[in-house]
Amino acid sequence: MQKQSQHATQDPPKKNPLFKAVDIADMAISKIEAFMLIIGVIGMTVVTIAAVVTRFVFNDALTVTDELNMIFIVIVTFAGLSYAARNGRHIRMSAIYDALPTPVRKVVMIIIALITGLFMFALAYYSYLYIVDVYKSGRILPALGIPVFYIYLWVPIGFTITGLQYIFTVIMNLRENDVYLSTKIKDGYSSNEIEI
Repeated sequence: MQKQSQHATQDPPKKNPLFKAVDIADMAISKIEAFMLIIGVIGMTVVTIAAVVTRFVFNDALTVTDELNMIFIVIVTFAGLSYAARNGRHIRMSAIYDALPTPVRKVVMIIIALITGLFMFALAYYSYLYIVDVYKSGRILPALGIPVFYIYLWVPIGFTITGLQYIFTVIMNLRENDVYLSTKIKDGYSSNEIEI
């Protein structure tokens, strides 16, 4: 009988379905970010090398390289925005935050993440409106011949994914005892380690 009760206490606690869904969504988003960053960085590298080779070896510049690099820069910028939010790598002015006791830092982090997440969703909405205007204008890229609005499609997606990362950070701070800067990064010290 004692063995059964010991075994029962060693079972891991069941996860709340909402938290499990957040974890699954977070993992899926991280795979999308990684794919977009890989494509963007490799694409920029290949296009830049091709531009240099054609310019200096063949004495002729490829006209599509500038447009392709512009596309890859947009992809890397907005996939990187979400990646930085996931890994707590955004620039922070944290002098006041660092001086706060841990429970207050937790509340402040929840407020910061919530406001930033809502701001990202607002930016996603306004970037979507901008894309609609660009689509209606009918502008195309001269060298590639594709509509310009395709370049900017990653912008609202990147803002939305970044907003989700901040909302996931809020959820992580609500469900865990520690302070989390992002879903993956815990605040690195406790309040008794800070000296003012």
